[in-house]
Amino acid sequence: MARYLDAASPASINGAADSAYTVPMPPWIEQLLTLLSLPQYSLTTVFIVSFISATLLPLGSEPLVMGLVKLNPALLWPVLLVATVGNTLGGADDWWMGYGAHQAVGKYRPSAAHTRALAWLERLGPRACLLAWLPVVGDPLCAVAGWLKLPFWPCVAYMAVGKFARYAFVAATMLGLIAAM
Repeated sequence: MARYLDAASPASINGAADSAYTVPMPPWIEQLLTLLSLPQYSLTTVFIVSFISATLLPLGSEPLVMGLVKLNPALLWPVLLVATVGNTLGGADDWWMGYGAHQAVGKYRPSAAHTRALAWLERLGPRACLLAWLPVVGDPLCAVAGWLKLPFWPCVAYMAVGKFARYAFVAATMLGLIAAM
């Protein structure tokens, strides 16, 4: 496990490079991470990570959800629900970004491939948001739903169903693997 340099440590004063040391972490980040790792804040952490992972930022919430459920199986349903709510709100945020981008840009002339994809999404309507759980394409799918001005609340409902199913599958798989060990 990597140790962080303290400003007064001899290694940082002498400038010694050791693979066991990394760049110093700002104190406020270390304090925040310590605070969020406390048991009473674990669901808050799940919510924050799930929300951020549903935006267009590359972050996955599944390892956190699996780890917390493994450490405390009694939190299975609260973790699944909090992760689903956070991830769904992140998808709704993507929807609003797509809607706002459409309002800002105005008319867009898509290529032939984009025209087919947009026609497919328009044909599926809000049901396409069931696929919002997919890696790589799920988050942009929510933004495209907003761009296409698909109805907001049905999109959010389908997002929630798909995201809950993903978290439930991940938890069931992980718990099944734990039982097999």
